[in-house]
This record gives sequence, C-alpha cells and structure tokens, in this order.
Amino acid sequence: MRAFVFPGQGAQTIGMGRELAQTYPAARDVFDQVDEALGEKLSDLIWDGDIDTLTLTRNAQPALMATSMAAFRALEAEGLGIHHANFVAGHSLGEYSALCAAGALTLEDTARLLRLRGQAMQEAVPVGQGAMAAILGLDFETVDRIARETAGDEVVQAANDNDPAQVVISGHKGAVERAAEAMKQAGAKRALMLPVSAPFHSVLMQPAAAVMADALAGVEIQPPAVPLIANVRAEAVIEPGAIRRLLVEQITGTVRWRESIANLAEAGVTEFWEIGAGKALSGMIKRIARDATVRNVGASADIAALKG
Repeated sequence: MRAFVFPGQGAQTIGMGRELAQTYPAARDVFDQVDEALGEKLSDLIWDGDIDTLTLTRNAQPALMATSMAAFRALEAEGLGIHHANFVAGHSLGEYSALCAAGALTLEDTARLLRLRGQAMQEAVPVGQGAMAAILGLDFETVDRIARETAGDEVVQAANDNDPAQVVISGHKGAVERAAEAMKQAGAKRALMLPVSAPFHSVLMQPAAAVMADALAGVEIQPPAVPLIANVRAEAVIEPGAIRRLLVEQITGTVRWRESIANLAEAGVTEFWEIGAGKALSGMIKRIARDATVRNVGASADIAALKG
C-alpha cells in the first residue's frame, strides 16, 4: 500500500517547481491557475524572488501548495495519479495540498484558502509576542508535560509531534523560552528557537481559526478519492463535513504527524511518496516507519525514476 504525503511550511526555496513547469505543461498550468486565483504573479516570486518575501506566511503557504500540486500533476501526466495511492496526508498546510490532490478541493479554492490562512495566522498574534522551538531528544509525552508545568499564566503547548525524537512547542515567547530551558534540563539534546514570526498550532491562533471557519463554510468540499489522514486526529476521514471541521481544529491543534505515519504503517502502508518541495517529511517518516520505502517527487528526474 502507498500514501502520498505533502510538505508544510519551511520547505520553501527560490526556484522550486520551475524545472517541473518547464518540463510538464500540466505543472505549468498549476502555477498559472494559482496566479490567476490570487490575482498576482506568485510564480515570479517563487522562481525569481527574494527568499525572505517568499517565506512570509501569506506567500509560503500557497507557494508550497502550488509546487506540490505541480509535482502531482506531473505524476498524473505520467499515469501515476491519485489512484496509485491508498491514502493521502499532509503536514499542516500540506493537508490542503493532500485534499486538492485527492479532488476534495479545487486548485483555485485551495490557493485562496491558503492565502487567507497565511494572513490570518500571521495577524492572530502581534509580531514578537509568539515563538516556536524544536525540541530534539524527548518524547511527546515528556514535552507535553513540561510545557504544561512551565506555562504559568502564558501559553506554551506541544504544537507538532513530528517523530519519536522531535517535538515542536509553540506559544508566548517567554513561555516557550522557559519551557525550552526546562526541557534541556530534562535531557533534551537540543532546544532550537525557530525562525518563525507567529506561534502556529497553539490556542493563540484562535482568531485565525475563526477566520478559517467562516471561509471554509463558503467552500465546497467533495469526498476525497482516497482517505485523508487528518493532522489533528491521526486517523482516516472522507466525510466533507468532518474534513471542514478538522481543518478549523488544525489551526490551534497539535499536528500529530508521528501518530499519523505510525497508523498508516500499521494499516499496511509500506511506501510513502513525498510530493513537492524538500525532503523534511522523508526524514521524519524514516524515523517513524523504519521499514517503509520513502520516495521524493520534486523534479522530473524523480518521476522518471518512479516510472523506471
């Protein structure tokens, strides 16, 4: 069995997807359609822009989705479409890419939703008040416990359960710094403050969740062609109403990636294709499902290797 998985924020690079767009007309069409949906040439920023501008949340989210969907359309052009997968999943914003690939959301709606999601997440907390940190070498339960113990009157919580040895915490800057120091004292190998400007996947994102609840209420969601493993539940979902609710919960909830991959492996998935920019998910998957085969699909050479 096979799962198609889609990356989240942090994978962005200038030039991503350009080679696919030059090789596959279907991939080029994705960037053109996203540009049209947003009313601007996001593709120019992706291919020839400034990395700091691309990294802005409002740009990075639709840009990464566009790159993932370009790679997916290139796969389709080679006869390796959604029915070559048994499940889809995506890390944070990658969940939208997964739903788009599975036919639950149109490309245009996905681009507009992610632009709005990025803006709303950035605006939910004033710059400088929130922070995130990656904790390496402690399990989720330990990180979660220490976060609760050190929060005080502020917010700090386990935001991303990425793999057995990497958990990301999120919340008020001071609380994140206190928790990170306590986790180092508890045996964490490293506690790295992340270069982000907002505390994603924490309750501080509630204003963004409200914005997305309104936006998603006005968007048609179809049953996906294959089940989605939802971030906040780490279990399969196909019912459009449930997908809509979980996309809202995802804004403030923990990304349960470790459990998602473990549950896919337990269900019989032995092959994962990471579709889009970067290889961050591949490293996580190899640390969770050690016997699984992981393939990257980010360039035409990757697709040629899959065909071979």
